[in-house]
Amino acid sequence: MNTNFQSYNQQQNWLFPPSIEELIADDHPVRIVNGIVEQLDLSLLVEEYSKEGKPSYHPKMMLKVMVYAYMDNTYSSRKIEKVMRENINFMWLAAQQVADHNTIARFRSKKLKTIFKDIFKQVVLLLAE
Repeated sequence: MNTNFQSYNQQQNWLFPPSIEELIADDHPVRIVNGIVEQLDLSLLVEEYSKEGKPSYHPKMMLKVMVYAYMDNTYSSRKIEKVMRENINFMWLAAQQVADHNTIARFRSKKLKTIFKDIFKQVVLLLAE
C-alpha cells in the first residue's frame, strides 16, 4: 500500500519557537479586547489593591481575561482558570500567568464589582469615538 503523508513528529524541536503573539491573527477579537483595556484609566481599580503582602496579579491582566472570558461565554472561575492554562488567546492576554479560581472569583466579586460602572462608562465612550 502506497501512502503519502506529511512528516509527523510530536517531539520535533523548533530552531526558533514562535512567540504566542505570532500565533494570534491580527484581526482576532482577543486583540480588540486587549486594545480597549489598554486605553482604559484603571486608577480606581489599582486603588483597590494593598501595597502589603504577596504581589497581586496585575489588574489590567485580570480585567482583560475577565472581559474576554465573558465574550467567550466562559463564566465559571474554574473554567477561566482552565482556559488560562490551555487556550492560546487567554495565555497571550495573561502573559502566560495563571490565576487560580479563588483569585478569579475574588477579583470579580470584590475588585471588579466596585468599579464596574466606571469601566463600562469608559468603554462606551471609547466605542462612541
